[in-house]
Parts: sequence; C-alpha cells; structure tokens
Amino acid sequence: MKTKMIGLVAFISSLLGCNAQNQGFTSLSVGDYAKAIEDTTIVRLDVRSAAEYAAGHIANAINIDVLQDGFETKAMQMLPKNKTIAVNCRSGKRSKRAAAILVKRGYEVIELDAGFNEWVNAGMPVTK
Repeated sequence: MKTKMIGLVAFISSLLGCNAQNQGFTSLSVGDYAKAIEDTTIVRLDVRSAAEYAAGHIANAINIDVLQDGFETKAMQMLPKNKTIAVNCRSGKRSKRAAAILVKRGYEVIELDAGFNEWVNAGMPVTK
C-alpha cells in the first residue's frame, strides 16, 4: 500500500511538472535554478511584494510585484525580450503566474518551482 501511495504521489507530481512545461516555461529545483542563474545573461526577477523583497532576495534580482496592477506593463518596460527571465516568489505560486504572463508576451522563462522559502531552506545565498 505504501509503495502504491508513493507511486501515485510521484505520478501526480510528474503531471503537475508537465503542466508547467506545457505553459511554455520550465520549473526548476533549487539546485537547477542556482546553476541556471550562474549565467549572468539571465535576468533574475523576484515577483514578491516590495516588503518581502526588502527582507531578503536572490542577489541581482529585479523586483516587480506580480500582484500589483500594472505588473505586465512594468515587466514589458523593464525586461529585455532577448534574454531568459528567471522568476521566483515565496512558494512558487506567484512565480508560475508571472511566468505564464511573460511567456504569453514572448519571453523565455524559467522559474523556481518551490520558491524563495525552499531557496533559503537549502542554505542558498540571500542578499538584502
């Protein structure tokens, strides 16, 4: 029974992962995200609130709150279309929302699947 439950959880997780892929962006684990953003041509985008961002963020990330009116307009003005955009939020929900918006606007996007909380839990560097 336990083995079947683990298999079911793995299957559902793979379906959810594929869903993000089908929306045109790639969701990455903390390790894969960290490796990807080593490429300095990738633009880092934190879509949390200004207060969350000020409390700590991934180095060199631009902050545009996805929950604020005008997110799409501001993103279009600030983000270059010829570069990959690496998106993160607190838990992964807002980053997926932002990634979907950006993909519809023609951006190539990767996002931190489990969010900034998991980044911190993994002992990754944070700046203020």
